[in-house]
Amino acid sequence: MIYKSNFFVITGGPGVGKTTLLETLARQSFPYVPEVAREIIREQISLNGDALPWANIPAYTHLMLSRSIKSFELHQKRETVLFFDRGIPDTLAYVHLTHQPILPELQHAVQDFRYNPLVFILPPWPEIYQTDSERKQTYQEAVETYDIMLATYQQLAYTPVIVPKGTPEERANFVINIYNQTNIISAVR
Repeated sequence: MIYKSNFFVITGGPGVGKTTLLETLARQSFPYVPEVAREIIREQISLNGDALPWANIPAYTHLMLSRSIKSFELHQKRETVLFFDRGIPDTLAYVHLTHQPILPELQHAVQDFRYNPLVFILPPWPEIYQTDSERKQTYQEAVETYDIMLATYQQLAYTPVIVPKGTPEERANFVINIYNQTNIISAVR
């Protein structure tokens, strides 16, 4: 097992402001790793591939898992804080959401690659939700995704921290305050 206490996941359903929050954190010197799912979708569309959530769900899931693991491993030697736009457990949540079988490779990955136990999760927010060429889910599907994400991280012994709705700066300050409290507690131990 690889445990990286300096790796923090920011997750939630689609269209809840994760990327905006991460970009705001980056402007405050908190780097982040972009979401692999959107990268896969853009790549598959440009290649006329079918590993897409609306075409070949198992192939898309396999790519999502392998790229998430690769992303974790790529940054493994990093000792300073790093935020991730979704984590490996998001793939497990997606498998639950799409009623796929849970393959041993996925079961091992969620146990073998561990992030900080605090996971920042953004709740559904209908006022900011929008679809686009890569995000085709309905708002109701976004709510269902959030519910499954929350349950999945809890089942894997993570502690979800719900990020309240607010401006990107307010949300970033909330995350930074929690992060700072975590560092103070860790230093005392």
